[in-house]
Amino acid sequence: MLILLDQDGVLADFERGFRDAWNLRYADQMPALGPADRKSFHLREDYPARLYDAVRSIYEAPGFYRNLLPMPGALEGARGLLEEGHDVRICTSPLTFWRHCVPEKYEWVERHLGADFLQRLIVTKDKTLVRGHVLVDDKPRIDGAEMPLWRHVIFDAPYNANAAGPRMTWRTWRETMVRVENQMSAKSHMDTRPRISVPSDRSADEGR
Repeated sequence: MLILLDQDGVLADFERGFRDAWNLRYADQMPALGPADRKSFHLREDYPARLYDAVRSIYEAPGFYRNLLPMPGALEGARGLLEEGHDVRICTSPLTFWRHCVPEKYEWVERHLGADFLQRLIVTKDKTLVRGHVLVDDKPRIDGAEMPLWRHVIFDAPYNANAAGPRMTWRTWRETMVRVENQMSAKSHMDTRPRISVPSDRSADEGR
């Protein structure tokens, strides 16, 4: 299968990074919310409106994305998917305020998964435009310009507990993918797998 993995909240521990940075800067105004207190995918919706600019200042700050820790089991899981024969891509949405976010996403992937994985990184504001069989994402609902070709597998988090659909953690990735692949095979006997090759010459690349 062609499997798209979200970066922040699936591979990189966005929530922990935010909590740690918040408590260093704004704990005197309000302690960071713990995982059980997170109800919305959008952080700003869980904090008082008066703190919206403070919330945004955390994840827009230089170094925030670069310094996120990997989610437990994420690096082993991503490599495990490749070892089992899946075509794995990272499909991540940048902030509109992209200046630090976008290059730091590349730095994070290179640091934690290696330079070869940079060829597997897709940065897009609209994930519905990207072809794939599965998108693993912690966002409970993903809208865009197109009806997506992929099936949304929800990466389990407190703020998406009410979302319907198959769910996954890095402890259950193998059985989840087997189940999803079997369900997809039952619906179609034809292999419509997107054929996408990974460029071998890195020097030719100029470019939540």
